[in-house]
Amino acid sequence: MNPRTSILAASLLLALMSSGTALPQDTQSPKQDMKDAGQSIKVAARDIGRATKKTAKQTEHKVTHETKKAVNTSAKKTRQTAKKVEDKTNTK
Repeated sequence: MNPRTSILAASLLLALMSSGTALPQDTQSPKQDMKDAGQSIKVAARDIGRATKKTAKQTEHKVTHETKKAVNTSAKKTRQTAKKVEDKTNTK
């Protein structure tokens, strides 16, 4: 066997052996799976909390705006009605 083929064979064998150990494992332990699931639930709960807070603020703003609008409209109508009553009672 000549030295060139033996070096080639040795390097090929070394490459095959080292590639087998360099591959990452695809499976996780059940403990790590539970930790990952817990983190996912934590993030989801945080997102839901933020969305709920945002929606509550928007709803509060809309309710406040509509309430003020209703009060102002009611006051305007009250003034108009009072003016009508005053005009009717003040006969010349």
